[in-house]
Amino acid sequence: MATLSYEDIVFEDEQDHLNARFSKLFSFRIPKDELLKIDKGFRAAEHQILFPAVGQEVAERKFSHLLQKHIAGMRNMLGGKPSYYIHRNSGIPLFGTNYFGLVDRGTNIIEVKPMTGCNLSCIYCSVDEGVNSRRKVDYLVEAAYLIQEFRELVDMKNIDGIEAHIGGQTDPSLYSQLPELVRGLVAVPHVKVVSIDTNGWVLSKQRIEELADAGLTRINLSLNAVTPDVARQISGTSFYSVDKVLKLIPLILEKFDLIVAPVWLPGINDQEIPKIIEHIVAIDKKRKVIIGIQNFLIYKHGRNPVKQMGYDTFYAKLKELESHHKVSLIRNKDDFHIQKARQLEKPFVKGDTVEAEYVMPGRLRNEALYKAKGRIIAIGNADSRKRAKIRILRDKHNIFTGQCA
Repeated sequence: MATLSYEDIVFEDEQDHLNARFSKLFSFRIPKDELLKIDKGFRAAEHQILFPAVGQEVAERKFSHLLQKHIAGMRNMLGGKPSYYIHRNSGIPLFGTNYFGLVDRGTNIIEVKPMTGCNLSCIYCSVDEGVNSRRKVDYLVEAAYLIQEFRELVDMKNIDGIEAHIGGQTDPSLYSQLPELVRGLVAVPHVKVVSIDTNGWVLSKQRIEELADAGLTRINLSLNAVTPDVARQISGTSFYSVDKVLKLIPLILEKFDLIVAPVWLPGINDQEIPKIIEHIVAIDKKRKVIIGIQNFLIYKHGRNPVKQMGYDTFYAKLKELESHHKVSLIRNKDDFHIQKARQLEKPFVKGDTVEAEYVMPGRLRNEALYKAKGRIIAIGNADSRKRAKIRILRDKHNIFTGQCA
């Protein structure tokens, strides 16, 4: 009898198939007729598949083939988008795109992007994320693969004071392997800080304690209002409860450093910004919290519900608030201990033409992702060719875009 166990998959028995819930938020189907070919007496039990009449080695080999075949049909349960799993054996590089993987901008801060897809649909989202997103696909990256490539990047930088910042086009608290990812990043020599961006909605006392045990250092909390109806409006959902998030802040302060980072949306949350400051000052007796108010910026592919405030006006307003509330609000890079560091070398630069291999669809309409020399290259208006000559249009920070040459 063979018993196959999968910690991150839950199997659900449906009429003609097994539904496999992967990493909590993703799912794919395995037809029962294909399982019956392995063993007519197979059974599914949450995290396990049992094959009574088949040996362990045969069952592992045959069922592994089915997993690889049908995970290609995986979808994100938040929005139903086709989703792609990127793992150590996938052959998909983790450098070259802002969608997933690792981004090195030539400092001691390395951006770690484990997945896409969000539980909220914030009206100002710079990447148009969430259930109402126009993005075409989602991505999920194996934690062990991120840790492996992160370690090599840190070795290349060869400096102390590295920060691993977990964020991207998602709320990373949705990532089922987040504690494992944090634990792996913390264990890399020269890493001083591991931080996450989050809207706080799916955090809980248990999740906070798990992340603290894993070694998380700081939480950057997106808090745009304290008035419930305004907070829901900005979240783009009817279910978001800012009261729940506010109740978690004292617990967060016990475990982590905290940055509260509201986005100032002119005409929408003007009255909320002073209230946020007052709320944080009232509970932050030791003045540990950094309040980092952000100016709303217009993004080409984002949601843009208001006009952007001029920076002269923005900073003048921050100075007024500083004077009134007796708290520091204008930030610079020294507040975040940012320092220049050796940057990952580019295998090609803007203007080069490279031979590349198709990998998968991109997130934008008619976009495709190709790979060449260990990098992902995003191509707009791409056709379906498996290999292509690509002219590089952008190479900043090892994030590459191009067009078919």
